[in-house]
Amino acid sequence: MTDNVDLIPAPARCSRNTAGRTSLGSGTALEARPGTEGVARWLRATVGAATGLPFPEAGEGADRLVLSIEPDLPPEGYRLVSDGGPYRIQGGGAAGVFWGAQTFRQLLGPDAFRRAPVRPGREWDLPRVTVEDSPRFRWRGLMLDVARHFMPKEGVLRYLDLMAAHKLNVFHFHLTDDQGWRIEIRRHPRLTEVASWRARTKFGHRASPLWEEKPHGGYYTQDDIREIVAYAAERHITVVPEIDVPGHSQAAVAAYPELGNTDVTDTTALTVWDTWGISADVLAPTDTTLRFYEGVFEEVLELFPADAAEFSAFIHIGGDECRKEQWSESVAAKTRIAELGLADEDELQSWFIGHFDKWLTARGRRLIGWDEILEGGLAPGAAVSSWRGYGGGVAAARAGHDVVMCPEQYVYLDHRQAPGEDEPVPIGFVRTLEDVYRFEPVPSQLSEAEARHVLGTQANVWTEVMEDAARVDYQTFPRLAAFAEVAWSSLPAPQERDFADFERRMAAHYGRLDALGVAYRPPSGPRPWQRRPGVLGRPLQGPPPNR
Repeated sequence: MTDNVDLIPAPARCSRNTAGRTSLGSGTALEARPGTEGVARWLRATVGAATGLPFPEAGEGADRLVLSIEPDLPPEGYRLVSDGGPYRIQGGGAAGVFWGAQTFRQLLGPDAFRRAPVRPGREWDLPRVTVEDSPRFRWRGLMLDVARHFMPKEGVLRYLDLMAAHKLNVFHFHLTDDQGWRIEIRRHPRLTEVASWRARTKFGHRASPLWEEKPHGGYYTQDDIREIVAYAAERHITVVPEIDVPGHSQAAVAAYPELGNTDVTDTTALTVWDTWGISADVLAPTDTTLRFYEGVFEEVLELFPADAAEFSAFIHIGGDECRKEQWSESVAAKTRIAELGLADEDELQSWFIGHFDKWLTARGRRLIGWDEILEGGLAPGAAVSSWRGYGGGVAAARAGHDVVMCPEQYVYLDHRQAPGEDEPVPIGFVRTLEDVYRFEPVPSQLSEAEARHVLGTQANVWTEVMEDAARVDYQTFPRLAAFAEVAWSSLPAPQERDFADFERRMAAHYGRLDALGVAYRPPSGPRPWQRRPGVLGRPLQGPPPNR
């Protein structure tokens, strides 16, 4: 990069065309060539709203912005040329043009990230540069847990906008867990009538003595989901839903007790869980349970259709942290193990996952799950989210499975950002902005052929101790900006990365986050209202284990 213009993520090449800057004004037209009409709509609705520029349809002359698809560029690659006009944003596909438009917005300055002009009538300067860029990874994801603390639809749409601003393209939507069910399933109405609300909520870590003594919950209607999926698609983001089985299912069992292990526990007495951790109440391995969840997934497939987007066929089924105590005591579970010729409860979990692997494959979809699903074998098309470290990803890639790298030791953004006592509800290991910036998604022990199974990487935001949108912002930003650069840019080896240059570019990026209203953690530490004095967390000392 020969001329740094404070872009995040860092582009592959940025060069100065001529000295000085050029200006856009009310007469700057917008020409959308075939295939770029959606990007033009986004520019007028978003950048146009912030700048007050009407971007009329193009006439003739130099004072125009031309959007076009050029076959010499990679599908998500783009070329942005600002040399006095006409200005050009070219992409290998519509997605590439859209990512180029995000760079164009950054070049206009922080005020281009507002929702209305703060200085109406002004002209907008644009540096005379050429930017050529394309992403390192195809899967550049953010997982948002809305099961533990519900985020209303408007908040989800806002996070899709924040993802787009950072060139992230996969939204992993964690919709169900012990503490809440967040998606309407019409054939099973109690999942939203009962399972979407809990009576109270643990405040802080599960060892905390504090409670928020009021009901908490909510869910997305099917039309809400359709809106979220369509809104994401307009921003070239694929939504991958997660429906957890067979563990992390207490909320579902509370709504439909027959789903649980009724021969060892009174499932009719269960409620939606109000604290954190891993519930012992897991799904029973019965035909009743299988048919119930097949019905759930039938509606999920309709709401999250497989289309031309590369990752739209994926459905995440969780598969992690399934406790086996109830199965060990259940006559029904032992009978099922014997009928299937399985060795033990671990193989029973593999059978459960395998059932839905085959069910989804038969419908043209691809199963993805947390790395525990590797235990017992997978269908060839299944993929793995490697969260417990690098080990799951290495094993999956060597077995020929695609992998998304999201190791908790590096990119779990619920982990605390600094060791200071002012960090709100400190959870896990210290993972600073620099730690995230030096994360390398491809394990060094993979061969070149094995490494091709790494689809990309993902940052995960678990919300047990994030009671509102401001807390989610605090944990997610600015670290998501560092993660976005790791996912997009072709960076050198971790210890060779120029973090000082990234910090310098972040100085400009904070202005963009301010304009977007993001309640990020400042470099100097939490602001007084971002602290949570007296709320117990669970800090872990020392560096996280590298496994």
